[in-house]
Amino acid sequence: MPPSLFTLLCAAALAQQTPPAPVISPEVHPDRRVTFRFRAPSAKEVFLSREAGPRIPMAKDDKGLWTLTTDPLEPDYYGYSFVTDGVSMMDPNNPLMKPNLLSPQSMVYVRGANAWDLRPNIAKGMLHRHFYHSPIVGDDRDYFVYTPPGYDPKASKSYPVLYLLHGFSDDASGWTAVGQAHTILDNLIADGKAKPMLIVMTLGYGAPEYVSRTNRDPALRERSFQRFRDALLGEVIPAVERDYRASKSTKDRAIAGLSMGGAESLFVGLNATERFSSIGAFSSGGMGNDLEKSFPTLNAKANDRLRLLWIACGVDDRLIDSNRKFLEFLKSKDVKYQWKETPGAHTWTVWRRYLSEFLPLLFR
Repeated sequence: MPPSLFTLLCAAALAQQTPPAPVISPEVHPDRRVTFRFRAPSAKEVFLSREAGPRIPMAKDDKGLWTLTTDPLEPDYYGYSFVTDGVSMMDPNNPLMKPNLLSPQSMVYVRGANAWDLRPNIAKGMLHRHFYHSPIVGDDRDYFVYTPPGYDPKASKSYPVLYLLHGFSDDASGWTAVGQAHTILDNLIADGKAKPMLIVMTLGYGAPEYVSRTNRDPALRERSFQRFRDALLGEVIPAVERDYRASKSTKDRAIAGLSMGGAESLFVGLNATERFSSIGAFSSGGMGNDLEKSFPTLNAKANDRLRLLWIACGVDDRLIDSNRKFLEFLKSKDVKYQWKETPGAHTWTVWRRYLSEFLPLLFR
């Protein structure tokens, strides 16, 4: 007996209500290829925009699923987004996020043997987050403190401190959420390659309005740098040295950062060599054109106080020329430094490597 019209209608209705199969994205394969998938039936074109890689068109199937599989990737964390008909979108099927105040992305982890690989069988430090009101800047802000394995707040032992600064458009979580600074130091300590130390990561804007795509005038940059310096020296460092077993000796205090944070590290550190014995600047950006004005007292006497001035930049970075210009300025002042040029552009894939090289040089 043939099915009734009612039965056929019910079957058709159920078929229409059946949800599509769940999308798995990203999928990391054993050979380190990565497949990205994005459902967008009405889109005319979709591109994969990946950190440290070119923008690549994705292919669409008859069900509206866009797919792309990469060549094998080097083990690392990669930010990415889908550019759909000109609009950048995060991967809705991936909870791993690369936070950013202006351009957040999704993130994929290609596991492998490197300094930031998660190793389950080693002792690990802890991250502590602090919130406070800054009278100097005039806002509410935060900072993170990493304490190494075995840290005891009641013990008499004190620890050296690295003040580690993020780049433009990042926030205080950048070096942990994306840079994996805590994991890198855990691994280096476990291998005996770095001394146990505190890492302090604070918000890097002395003028909150500086975080803008359009308002980037030199006067605002200068004000942001100056107020950041004042907040770091007058608020954050005193709080850390009050609340943690932080050494107050200049030889046990270092400052480093990436991009904007690299320029801030140079600006703060080279103008306060009585406070910092080591300075690191990774792909520095935003130093300004008037270096004499930014560093009015810098001269060869800095060599007597600094144990380390370590500057690095990728040869494909848009800031390589300004970094080389800064080296010429240091030479003119007879200030000694270590310089490193590497492959790579203005990306976290470069900065994680710099940090893993810089940490073992500190406090020796």
